[in-house]
Amino acid sequence: MTKTLHYTIDLEIPFHDVDMMEIVWHGHYAKYFEIARCALLDTINYNYPQMRDSGYAWPVIDLRIRYAKPASFRQIITVRAEIVEWENRLKINYLITDKQSGARLTKGYSIQVAVDMATQQMCFASPAVLLEKLGIL
Repeated sequence: MTKTLHYTIDLEIPFHDVDMMEIVWHGHYAKYFEIARCALLDTINYNYPQMRDSGYAWPVIDLRIRYAKPASFRQIITVRAEIVEWENRLKINYLITDKQSGARLTKGYSIQVAVDMATQQMCFASPAVLLEKLGIL
């Protein structure tokens, strides 16, 4: 495989993501996953606009998040996204750690499937365009 299948970003937790105890609200972790996923997809030139232009929608059909420790206001976190499956679906694993200590805060994954936009039918195998972008074809 010629393409990098992972990408790591650092984020500082903003005030508007925390509750009155300065702890990140649990729903924001999906947003952090999405930011890392988009950065990863940019590296293979197949982010959402390119997906649409290729004739496929890639809805998220499953999202799992496992919380180990909370993130807090102004903490710098590292979010790693890694493509681990691509043949029949796009599965991306995520790991959120504290940038300073490396302690694991959260992990999870998302699963997306290709949907042919012309027919609105789900594809049971990933389209060739994804494999090309990954450098497999």
